[in-house]
Amino acid sequence: MMTVALVGAGGKMGCRITDNMKKQAEYRMLHVEVADAGRQRLAERGVTPVTAEEALPPADLVVLAVPDNRIEAVSKTLTPLMRDGALLVCLDPAAPCAGRVVVRPEVSCFVVHPCHPPVFNDETDPEAQRDFFGGVKAQQHIVCALVQGTDDDYARGEALARALFAPVIEAHRVTVEQMAILEPALAETTSAPAIMMIKEGLDEAIRRGVPREAARAFLMGHINVQLAITFGEIEARYSDGALKMLHEAQTKLFRPDWKKVFEPESVEAQLESILKPPS
Repeated sequence: MMTVALVGAGGKMGCRITDNMKKQAEYRMLHVEVADAGRQRLAERGVTPVTAEEALPPADLVVLAVPDNRIEAVSKTLTPLMRDGALLVCLDPAAPCAGRVVVRPEVSCFVVHPCHPPVFNDETDPEAQRDFFGGVKAQQHIVCALVQGTDDDYARGEALARALFAPVIEAHRVTVEQMAILEPALAETTSAPAIMMIKEGLDEAIRRGVPREAARAFLMGHINVQLAITFGEIEARYSDGALKMLHEAQTKLFRPDWKKVFEPESVEAQLESILKPPS
């Protein structure tokens, strides 16, 4: 049985992992939480937290479920407590990619991030269909990267990652730099603003008099078929009229140079913004 120290166990992500790992009998969990609110959330789950000094020395794997802008300070404090050969696991690429994780040479480092359940899936269980984040009922992919260590360390990290975010469809191995392209550049900097714009468009249609229920039903159905066409899920094409509007609208809605967000210097700036302490 592998021992896992979960740091930040009472936070938002920590509680999701705490709940999910109760189903994973092959891991012994040690929960570390210093905030009173987090300790209360653990108590509601029947979990008694321990100190970092108690949890980290015996741990085979240490999971940092703490905010990105605290990873550097937390890892600097906790890494000296980890035993040689242990694996430090981060849940987001921002700090590792920016070189903000403090790791001793004797300790390995692994990063995992969930993809969340895909839009196109075969879920039939109603609870799985409403599990949008994953890690409860719905299946999802994960992406994994080894920052420091051996292939054996990667295998240990992937095995734990599959448990943390179960049920997992596939674990995709990438570099930490590639993971940073996926998030923030692709997911947060590109797709989230585009989706927010769609929601603002819906609100504007309603403001201009379209009944709310009709507008939402119309948009949700069109998003469904547009995604299927665009991503090749069905053998269909946009109508000639739709293609004309699509091409004309792209020049109005998007800057010609928007793909600069994927350039290395832009990704680096995005990471720095994420890691900047709140003012």
